[in-house]
Amino acid sequence: MDRTAEYRLAEIRDKVQNNIRLTYDDGLFLDQQVDLLTLGELANIVRERKNGNIAYYNVNEHLNPTNVCVYRCNFCAFRSDLKGPRAYVMSDEQILERAREANDRGCTELHIVGGLHHLKPYEWYLNIIRIIHNAFPRLHLKAYTAVEWDWFARLTGRPTKDILAEFRDAGLGSLPGGGAEIFHPEVRERICEHKANAENWLRIHQEAHELGLRSNATMLYGHIENSHHRLDHLLRLRELQDRTGGFQTFIPLAFHPDNTKLAHLSKPSVLMDLRVMALSRLMLDNFPHIKAYWIMLGIPTAQIALSFGADDIDGTVVHEKIYHDAGSTSPQELTVEEIRRLILEAGRTPVERDTLYHEVIRDHAVSRQWSPGKPLHLEVLTTAN
Repeated sequence: MDRTAEYRLAEIRDKVQNNIRLTYDDGLFLDQQVDLLTLGELANIVRERKNGNIAYYNVNEHLNPTNVCVYRCNFCAFRSDLKGPRAYVMSDEQILERAREANDRGCTELHIVGGLHHLKPYEWYLNIIRIIHNAFPRLHLKAYTAVEWDWFARLTGRPTKDILAEFRDAGLGSLPGGGAEIFHPEVRERICEHKANAENWLRIHQEAHELGLRSNATMLYGHIENSHHRLDHLLRLRELQDRTGGFQTFIPLAFHPDNTKLAHLSKPSVLMDLRVMALSRLMLDNFPHIKAYWIMLGIPTAQIALSFGADDIDGTVVHEKIYHDAGSTSPQELTVEEIRRLILEAGRTPVERDTLYHEVIRDHAVSRQWSPGKPLHLEVLTTAN
């Protein structure tokens, strides 16, 4: 690094240490000219300033009610045509059985996303939330990406804000961050040209925040995008968070090429995974949390990421299909004991949270004796951020 670059890095380090916002040019310099360990060191300053030594996890399950989808995104291995050999649609009974399983396992969250089935009416999607919430009101339902909300508006001709309010009243708890992919049109039009554009994605999350719903945000990286596109994406999210404060967590999602139309591309390296994680923590100064999603990163990388800006490792997951269809070799689920061990190995303090980052305290004497059909006793505190 030459003297000019060293001076620039010193200026950025001073900004980070004094909690001064980084610019687009700062981000570009960090991504393209600063070595990974220095980038991680800077990100860890922000991570520990916001969350100390804590690493969060939750006890959750995933529900993907159908893989039939009207869209044909180049990066997706999960979707199926209506008559495809892999196509499925879950019945109400199957959906409720999955929710019952989650409830009996002591989950605090059910994560619900899926395909956009063009023969299913709007009421089918709404009914999923209603029947689960009525049967298991303790479960927090984090459901449907902005792409799905955009689809519901197309089905009904109604404003998305009205639809969000109707789902909220039926039991919706929050929104996941999927469907963001890459906002920049140079990339978005090549990998998912027909689904909700960046402006609609951001508008829908703003509307959710205005209704009192919290949400997450994601970015799919490691395919055809470059530094410019990633920084544009992060800064659009930061600007919306300045206005609403409704985002909880940012999750960088590593692209998995297997079984997609982009299978000729290589999976992003561990070095890129950690670089994107660290840059995200540095640029998203107004996001409380950055998640290292172990399903996509793999367990070892997720552990290391806890020193590169991440303060959350996700949860038990169970029944994850979307990224395993795209070649993820991580396990389908982890036990709470495994998650806590992984966090402790990384030198962090494990703290269970619910979806809204309230700390969860469990009766571990009861937990050790737990068996299917026997709900876990837990207490939700409001002390965690």
